[in-house]
Amino acid sequence: MQRVIKIICLTGLLMPAQIAAAQDSGAPGVDAFFGTLNGYLASVLFYDILPGEGTMPFIVGWLVVGAIYLTCRFGFINIRMMRHALGIIRGKYQSADDKGEVSPFQALTTALSATVGLGNIAGVAIAVSIGGPGATFWMIVAGFFGMTSKFTEVTLAQMYREVRPDGRLMGGAMEYLSRGFAEKGMAGVGRSLAMLFAILCVGASLGGGNAFQVSQALGAVQNEITFFKDYPWVFGVFMAGAVGLVIIGGIKRIAHAAEALVPTMVFIYLSACLWIILSHIADLPAAFGLIVHEAFAPSAVAGGMIGVLVQGFKRAAFSSEAGIGSAAIAHSAAAVKYPIRQGFVALYEPFIDTIVICTMTALVMVLTGVYNAPEYHTLVAESKGAALTAVAFGSVISWFPVILSISVVLFAYSTMISWSYYGERCWTYLFGERFSMTYRIIYLMFVVLASLVSAGNILDFSDLLLLSMAFPNFLALYLLQGKVAAALKSYLGKLRRGEFDTSSNEAAHGN
Repeated sequence: MQRVIKIICLTGLLMPAQIAAAQDSGAPGVDAFFGTLNGYLASVLFYDILPGEGTMPFIVGWLVVGAIYLTCRFGFINIRMMRHALGIIRGKYQSADDKGEVSPFQALTTALSATVGLGNIAGVAIAVSIGGPGATFWMIVAGFFGMTSKFTEVTLAQMYREVRPDGRLMGGAMEYLSRGFAEKGMAGVGRSLAMLFAILCVGASLGGGNAFQVSQALGAVQNEITFFKDYPWVFGVFMAGAVGLVIIGGIKRIAHAAEALVPTMVFIYLSACLWIILSHIADLPAAFGLIVHEAFAPSAVAGGMIGVLVQGFKRAAFSSEAGIGSAAIAHSAAAVKYPIRQGFVALYEPFIDTIVICTMTALVMVLTGVYNAPEYHTLVAESKGAALTAVAFGSVISWFPVILSISVVLFAYSTMISWSYYGERCWTYLFGERFSMTYRIIYLMFVVLASLVSAGNILDFSDLLLLSMAFPNFLALYLLQGKVAAALKSYLGKLRRGEFDTSSNEAAHGN
């Protein structure tokens, strides 16, 4: 713990005085310590950089401004290469030179299983209820620019990935921070930032990627199966067993599970959303009109245009994790000949997560009118987004909340198996490959514990660790963007010359 604190102090995220205050307080040790860290990190991450009407948290501005810059820098690659990316996902450009542990599609579904989660259900409902329908428009805008952030970090993860002695791949922000900064003559800074990122990711995986998912899934299941209200530990043991069956086998088993699970859970959830939308098809044009109108001329309750914009940007940033650096770990294991290719594949991640799924949830909230119904203001005030979405589902068909509960469990489970890999790779980066199983056992223990106790400040702290990952990660994106630009230019040149028409042609041309 002292090593962790020292590294965080060196980066300016935590001041020693804050730790001393926690240790000297009269509150219980753990709660006092993490409560103080929560307050300090929150004051940094959510510092209002736009005084006046509405608020713009620093972390949201950091992610969104960076995403807009990269999108312009790479000539709106998030529009130009979507069709080519689909061809890569379908296996059109496979060759004998592809090296990796999983296919590009498996890497995509693994990353999607981590990002497509409860935020798509609960977070969007709260964003629309607070910011109004106009938040949906800005959510789509932010998701659009976030596609380029994913493209950049995934390309770098492929470029700097390392093959370990046991044949397993180590890739992600840890690698391009340490090795990329070393190329720029800043090896010491790069190593410190890489260690910081790894520590933050391990903490986020045990909290937000594990404990939070278990507690939210348990809450949803308890509403339908009262047995778990009296015996929550049974649910914890069940989830631990289900997660353990997958994660003990490593990335290949995780990828196979995600490949089957993600399309299924997305299909179930989107089918329910489409049913609701089709049930209100006559109101759909008016709903879209309301979304666009309120994006630029919002009602007073939304806090003005800035308030609506921030609600949309916040949801997109927190939902897709674009710029956080987490998904780059999964994509680094993909078998591709050119690093830039997996970057193209990653474009679909924010597109599916934010532009498609989050938008569908928002439409359900707007079409059913639940988002501004006075009788549900308590749910909004208490940030019970999943319950609010359940009300919207139930307003169309009484048993639709059961489908929502199934979706919550599937989303939570898929997030847990993917985040276990993120945390395990970062743990291994810090302590070595021989300790990877130790992390997996700890991870499964947290699954059971999360069903029995309230994590309180510790859980809140882990969520802040997730957002903190954006600091070191985006520093690398800014510093190494030139290398991505050069690789993109080279690849597009080969594409224009027809070198990638078939797999055989590609193999003949070589690198």
